[in-house]
Amino acid sequence: MPLQDFIFYFKLGWEHIISLDALDHQLFILALVAIYSYTNIKQVLILVTAFTIGHSATLLLSVLDIIRFESKWVEFLIPCTIVITALSNLFRKNFNMESVRINYFLALGFGLVHGMGFANSIRMMLAKDQNIGWGLFGFNVGLEAGQVFMVLIILIVTFIIFNYTKIKRISWVLFISAAVFSLALKMALERIPF
Repeated sequence: MPLQDFIFYFKLGWEHIISLDALDHQLFILALVAIYSYTNIKQVLILVTAFTIGHSATLLLSVLDIIRFESKWVEFLIPCTIVITALSNLFRKNFNMESVRINYFLALGFGLVHGMGFANSIRMMLAKDQNIGWGLFGFNVGLEAGQVFMVLIILIVTFIIFNYTKIKRISWVLFISAAVFSLALKMALERIPF
């Protein structure tokens, strides 16, 4: 695969997370990461990698035409995953590593749903004579890089908040999770497929 093709797909993956049109992915990452602090960077990076694995698996299966879902249902289910993640944060009693272990399964499982969201677009981009593996690899590396960038921004903000304000962690988690819940619920209601 020529470097220019890798860069093209890397950029697609990066923009899939970073662009202004990627609010659903950004809200999902924010909901997943809201319960962590900057001291949990290793756990957070594993978390976003679990999301990328789920996202990549479904994307690959969709591009190979092994699975296919109507886009209206996928567009509805994506904000539903965000609503569930935010609700999980809101009803959590504590934030120790034992209690947040479920987030790894949420990230992996909901990554499967999010992967279907881009499948139709990328399926059309990958020409039949191109190596699908390398195109998906470039896309997924860009996706992971975009997620790590988002996570670093979130963790820097939490560092500033926890060290330079009197805001408590529980207040931060409740505020962020309630805000994400509200936005995602609005998105889900607007996308009801029937």
